Amino acid sequence: MKVILLEDVKSLGNKGTIVNVSDGYARNLFTKKLGIEATPKNINDLKLQKAHEEKVAQQILDEAKAFAAEIAEKQVTVSIKVGEGGRTFGSVSSKEIAEAAKAQLGYDIDKKKMLLTNPIKALGTTIVPIKLHPKVTAELKVVVKEA
Repeated sequence: MKVILLEDVKSLGNKGTIVNVSDGYARNLFTKKLGIEATPKNINDLKLQKAHEEKVAQQILDEAKAFAAEIAEKQVTVSIKVGEGGRTFGSVSSKEIAEAAKAQLGYDIDKKKMLLTNPIKALGTTIVPIKLHPKVTAELKVVVKEA
């Protein structure tokens, strides 16, 4: 019997795949709501659902690319205390950059998406990569000035 899987089933297949199983195993899948019978109507519904999911995924990707292009044109200014000889007190973390981006640009960027390996401890301009989507990484220019 052909069955469309509604969820991932270990050792059988992933969600949305059509598998061929015995009648008894199919009955177990139906009762546990893990699959439905592969009738022409259900197969057509599956195709429509996959097409819709692809369309939504493409739309999200396009929005992320547009936002990345918008971020690349702008910059954020952050102030830090500086002592004698140009030595800085403390550092600029991703949390402070996120707060500055919200205050100055109005963008609500999650600090966890900023790929800042080490906090910024020097004055000047730094490019901070931001992971907006698994396929899209934006670059935000952060200018660190003396307070």
